[in-house]
Amino acid sequence: MSYVDGFVAAVPTANREIYKAYAEKALAAFREYGALNIVECWGDDVPQGKLTSFPMAVQLQEGETVAFSWIVWPSKEVRDAAHGKMMSDPRLDQTVNPMPFDGKRMIYGGFVPILEM
Repeated sequence: MSYVDGFVAAVPTANREIYKAYAEKALAAFREYGALNIVECWGDDVPQGKLTSFPMAVQLQEGETVAFSWIVWPSKEVRDAAHGKMMSDPRLDQTVNPMPFDGKRMIYGGFVPILEM
């Protein structure tokens, strides 16, 4: 069964192209390490909630946009092996390719699909 990593981050709106370039480098590594499908999305219709919302979850600030992405892996085992390899991959070295957003406000997690269509 497949496995999915999901991510939500607040990205400075002015950094959209920088974020895209950063993601392209990272996605090449993910694909090389076994990812089946990778999707990067830029917020377009992401309302501020009263109790919960994407903007609230990432503490969205003025001049930022919510980015949402996911990676589909063939299995959790492939994903876990990939994560180990990514730690030493120079394309993902933060001193060479720093994240163009505040990683402390990024939300991420791994998920087991229970329904696919």
